[in-house]
Amino acid sequence: MFTDKVVVVTGGVQGIGKCICDMFRAEDAHVCVIDVQPNDYFTGDLADKQTLERFAEKVIGDYGHVDCLINNAAPLFKGIGECSYEEFEYAQRVGVTAPYYLTKLFLPYFAEGASIVNISSSRDRMSQPQSESYTAAKGGIHALTHSLAVSLGGRVRVNSISPGWIDNAYTVYEGPDAVQQPAGRVGNPRDIGHMVLFLCSEKAGFITGENICIDGGMTRLMVYHGDHGWSLERE
Repeated sequence: MFTDKVVVVTGGVQGIGKCICDMFRAEDAHVCVIDVQPNDYFTGDLADKQTLERFAEKVIGDYGHVDCLINNAAPLFKGIGECSYEEFEYAQRVGVTAPYYLTKLFLPYFAEGASIVNISSSRDRMSQPQSESYTAAKGGIHALTHSLAVSLGGRVRVNSISPGWIDNAYTVYEGPDAVQQPAGRVGNPRDIGHMVLFLCSEKAGFITGENICIDGGMTRLMVYHGDHGWSLERE
């Protein structure tokens, strides 16, 4: 399905990003990774404009076009208690500005039937305390998705995925960690990777501007004090 397709993945060295890369490679795609961690394609900071430009030049120089762009790199996770102005701004550059700018840089080079998949988070709609830098970036890329889908309509399909609890070590949880989720288990990177490949395939040709939350049903479970065995006691 993806033989010789050119797939760009940001943050592809570990976790969900690595899984996505592995799954595309298994389909014989050419995978171009950019990550701040060392890798065999391009090492660089997504928050830096010139780095993004050099990366895009390399991809186009190597392959001439892009079939799939997967914006996966995770922004900084800090809350309002400790997150400085500079750190908050940095998180938005990684989480929102970089996906926007890479889309702009690749715009003349997207192949027919091209697809963009942005990795958001279930935190785009719910929060824990002290998570503002990450949550704001994930909310931003969620909104950027439907805006780009409209602007690029007829040329590139743009969708996003909002993962819930995904364990990158593929740990099998039992007890409350598992049963609190309607699906009965904690997720793993392949749960996200399968959806990425589907959204990039011709099977998803009528899907654009959509956000798909893959969280085992957690955001659909209403929780009240004293319900389902839950209780809340403030310290």
